[in-house]
Amino acid sequence: MTSTDYVFFILTEKPDYPQHIHPGRIFYILDTSYKRQMEQSGPSIKLKVYPMSSPLDYLIDLRCMKELSVEEAELLMALPKDTDRLKWFKDKDALLTATGLTVGTTVTVDEEGKKLRGIIRFIGPLTEPPYNEVISGAFFGVELQGADRGKGKADGTFGHKKLFPCEKKCGVFAPFSRVRPVVPSSLSPSIAEPPIQTQTDELSPGDRVTYFMNGKCRHGMVVEVQEEDGMHVRISTDTDETGKRGGEVTVSLDNVVKGEVPAEPESMDMDTLPPEAPADDLHMELSSVVEVTLGSGNAYGIIRWIGNLPDRSDLMVGLELEGDVGVSDGSFKGVHRFHCPPRRALFVKLSSCRPDSRFQNTLANHDEKMLELDDTEIYAECSTGKLETVPPVSTEEVNQRLIGQMKGIQGHCNSCYVDATLFGLFSCSSVLDSMLFKLTTPQDAPIQRTLLRDIVNPLRSKGFVEGRHIMKLRQQLQKHGYSHSFTTDEKDPEEFLNIIMHRILALDPLLKLSAAGKVQESYFYQIFLDQNHSLVLPTVQQLLEHSFHSAGLKLAEVPSCLILQMPRFGKKFKMFDKIVPSLELDITDLLSEGPQQCILCGHLAMEECTDCFKDPVFNPTGFKVFCRTCSAQVHSHPQRQSHKPVPLDIPKDYHSSPYSLTRDRLELFAVLCIETSHYVSFVKHGPNSQDWIFFDSMADRQGESDGFNIPEVRACPEVSTYLEMSRAELANQSPRDMKGVAKRLFCDAYMYLYQSTCMSLYR
Repeated sequence: MTSTDYVFFILTEKPDYPQHIHPGRIFYILDTSYKRQMEQSGPSIKLKVYPMSSPLDYLIDLRCMKELSVEEAELLMALPKDTDRLKWFKDKDALLTATGLTVGTTVTVDEEGKKLRGIIRFIGPLTEPPYNEVISGAFFGVELQGADRGKGKADGTFGHKKLFPCEKKCGVFAPFSRVRPVVPSSLSPSIAEPPIQTQTDELSPGDRVTYFMNGKCRHGMVVEVQEEDGMHVRISTDTDETGKRGGEVTVSLDNVVKGEVPAEPESMDMDTLPPEAPADDLHMELSSVVEVTLGSGNAYGIIRWIGNLPDRSDLMVGLELEGDVGVSDGSFKGVHRFHCPPRRALFVKLSSCRPDSRFQNTLANHDEKMLELDDTEIYAECSTGKLETVPPVSTEEVNQRLIGQMKGIQGHCNSCYVDATLFGLFSCSSVLDSMLFKLTTPQDAPIQRTLLRDIVNPLRSKGFVEGRHIMKLRQQLQKHGYSHSFTTDEKDPEEFLNIIMHRILALDPLLKLSAAGKVQESYFYQIFLDQNHSLVLPTVQQLLEHSFHSAGLKLAEVPSCLILQMPRFGKKFKMFDKIVPSLELDITDLLSEGPQQCILCGHLAMEECTDCFKDPVFNPTGFKVFCRTCSAQVHSHPQRQSHKPVPLDIPKDYHSSPYSLTRDRLELFAVLCIETSHYVSFVKHGPNSQDWIFFDSMADRQGESDGFNIPEVRACPEVSTYLEMSRAELANQSPRDMKGVAKRLFCDAYMYLYQSTCMSLYR
C-alpha cells in the first residue's frame, strides 16, 4: 500500500479517551475502512484510527479531529512535538505555502535564529518510514547561496545517503516551519521574504562555463540566465552534439559550472577501472591516503568526498590525485563535490580503492614500535601532550552527528560487549569522563590514551569510531595480562568495566552500600530477588527496592553513576518477560542517612517498617516509613500488630524544625541489552519521551570473511509509545508485535545506567 490509500487526521481537541493522547497527534486510517465506518456511524461519529508511531488503535470522536492531505501530514510529521504540529496546522497560510514549494524555489531557512538564503534542492523524508509506519516526515534540503554559503551543517548527506549534491557546510535540512519562499508570487506576503541574489548572480553573459548534457562534458559561453520555470542557462556552445560550432542550448543551472573543467577522457570512465579487492574497512574514510589502478598504472591520492552519484548504485569516492592525471577540479556532472586544482580529481567506486601500499610497511612498523616502546616513554608523551576535551553529543546534534549507518562504533571480532558499553557510557553523557583524565600509572596510561583520543573523542566529534581502535584497546588489555582472550572472545560488559575502572584507572568505587552498619564498595549492583516476590511486570524502581529490601541494604551516599544489572542468569534465562524502564529512580528512601517523609501524612518520618514493605494496602513502590503518630495507627491494625518498626537515623537538626524534603533522583541515560549473545545499547539523549536512539555495532555487513561490519545508530521514538501505556496494556503486548526495536529494550535489558547530574559535578 501507499500513503494515498490512507486518510490522515490531526487531533485538535483533547478527547475523553484516551487521556494520554494530546492535541497535535497525527492519526491515520485506511481509506476503505474510513468510508465503511462513516456509512455505519450514527449522529455521534467515532472513528477507529491509529496514531502515528503506535501499533494501537483508538476510537476517537471525529469532532476532535481535522482531516489532512497526505502532503500536509508529511510536513507536520517533520515537526518534533505534538504542540508544534497543532500550532503550525492552525497557521493555514504557512501550511498552504509549504505544500506549494518545489525544488528550485529560492527560500530563506531559519538556522539557529539566523535567516540564511538558499535554493530548495530536496523535498522528502530523510529516512525510510519505520517498520509498520505509513509515512515519514517531509523535510526541505536547502543549498545555501551567496554570502550564506558555508553557514550550514551538511553537504546534502543524511545518514550516509546523498539526498542532494552540495559543498560541505552549504546544506541545511529543515522542516517547513523554518522555510520561507523568497518571491511572494501569488502567496501570502506575510509568509514570504524579499527577493535575494541567488546562484544565477554568479553567472553573467560572456562567462565561460562547463556544462553536462547527455552523459558528456562540454564547454561554451553564457548568453542569458533565465529564471522562468526554474533556473536555466542559455549557452553558446563550442561544439554541439554533432561536433558543429556556433549552436545554442538551454541547460538547467544545476548542470552548469563557471569556468572550464577538463572533459572526462574515455580511458578514465569509472566503469572501465579494473576491479579491486573490497575496500579496507579500517582505513577507508575522508582524508585516507589510497591508491587505485588505472590503465596507465597505479595512481595515488587522498579521499576528499564519499557519497552517491547520479545513476550510480555503488558508494563512490572523490579523490584528489598527486599528479595531473585526473579529469576535473572536483566537480562531477557540473556539480562540485569538493575543490582541487584542475585535472587532479577522479571519482571512482569505493571498492576500487585500497590503502596506499607505499605507506603500509611504514605504518605497520610504527604500530609495532609503539607496542614495543617502554611504557615510561609513552606515559611521558601522554603527560606532556595536550588532552583534547570533546563534550558529549547534545540532543540538538544527535540527528546530524549520530544517526545513520557507519555511525557509532564499528564492531569487529566479538567486540559488541565493548562497543555497546562504550557507546552507552560516553556518546551522550559525561558522568564518567573523570576516568578519561584521571592520573594513572605509566603502565596503564596508553590504555587511557587510546580510550580518550581514539574512541571517545572521535565518537563525540565525528559520530564514528573505526573497529581497529577497539581492537587496539583490546590488544592493550590482553598485552597487559588482564585476559588472554580479549581480542577473540565475547565477554560481559561488567567484566570489561571492572578491568577498566578498577584494575587500570583505579577509579573510586561508584557505589557505597550500607548493611548492618558496615559500608561495602562496588562499581555495579546486581539485582537479586527473593522467592516470595509478587512482581509480574516490574519497573526498575520496584526491582531495586525489592532487592535492597531482601538484602537489608541501603545507599551510604548518592552515587554519581549507578549501574544496575538486571535479574537474569547468564545470557539466556530472564526472570521477567518484560521490565519497564524507570526514566527516574527516586532513591530518597534508599539512603541510610538523611530525613524522609512519612508516606501517609508527609511529615518527618521517624520509623521504618520492613514488614509493611509488601503489604498490598500501600503504594507498590517505596520503602514504608512513618511518623510516630501514623506508625502507631498503622500498627494498631490486627494484621500488623506483629510488625516490628525500627527507628530511622535522623539528623538532630530536623527534630524540632519545620521540614520540607528535597528528593534525590537519578536519571536514566543508557540501557545495554542482550539477545542471542549479542549486545546492543539504547541511549536516552534528551528530556522528551521520544528522545531515544538505538545502537548496534554489527547491524549489517559488507562481504563475507574478508568483509567488514556496518554499525548503525537509529532514532527509536516508538519506545515512548510503550512507556505511555498502562501496565495492563503493556502486559498484553506480544513481543513479536512490538514496533521497531522497542521489544529489545523492554524484553532484553541486561544493564541499566543512571546518573546524578548534581553528584557528577563533584566526582
